[in-house]
Amino acid sequence: MPHNDEIAVEFCDVTYCPGDRPLVSNLNFTVYRGEALILLGRSGSGKTTTMKLINRLLTPTSGEVKVEGISTVEWNPIKLRRRIGYVIQETGLFPHFNVERNVGLVPALEGWKPNQIKSRVYELLDLVGLDPGQFAQRYPDELSGGQKQRVGVARALAANPPLMLMDEPFGALDPITRLEIQSEFRRLQGELGKTVIFVTHDIQEAFTLASRIGLMQGGRMVELGTPTEFLQSEEPEARTFLGCLEAMAETREMAMRNNI
Repeated sequence: MPHNDEIAVEFCDVTYCPGDRPLVSNLNFTVYRGEALILLGRSGSGKTTTMKLINRLLTPTSGEVKVEGISTVEWNPIKLRRRIGYVIQETGLFPHFNVERNVGLVPALEGWKPNQIKSRVYELLDLVGLDPGQFAQRYPDELSGGQKQRVGVARALAANPPLMLMDEPFGALDPITRLEIQSEFRRLQGELGKTVIFVTHDIQEAFTLASRIGLMQGGRMVELGTPTEFLQSEEPEARTFLGCLEAMAETREMAMRNNI
């Protein structure tokens, strides 16, 4: 749990129902400043919908989402989104912009001076493990998947937003690169103290990155707690996910035995 109890995001009885069936129902939870809340669940459980309600890509049908104590419908949407770093699986980099221009985009829109932007971009590339001398002038199609993902994280951090939303950002990476970036991201989050809401269907990733895990099923939050609390949960869907974790551990053990 974070050291202070300031609230970054709050869901107050939120339902989002664009048609006959609600995509999320009666969501009530709080995200504290400086914590990493992982939204875990199967495809279609409502994780991404929940995230899009935070940066007002979607508006609740009923209830209220508050960011920094203000309802999302009272925020100017552009101002709200500039307070939030957003990282998605496809990175969303502009192919015709080089890395420096991609990372410096939001500071440029905010009216930062060119030398200020350059210095921030170089600092962030260093921070995410990309040498600015080598990478600043490259274009997205000259980068590997892992390098693009690092640029995506640097861009989301560029204007120093207090809140980061990450939607399965490492899902398309190979397992080795994924582990490297998870560990790099955990270090970054600890260092920068950002509030992070991170969507995944991978329980191992959830345990690697979370200060708390929110488990979603059928548009509802069915479990919310620390990784330790999650391990002790009696909730059937939590037990199913924990079964996957145990199966992975057994497979690793078997592989190691067979190699001996």
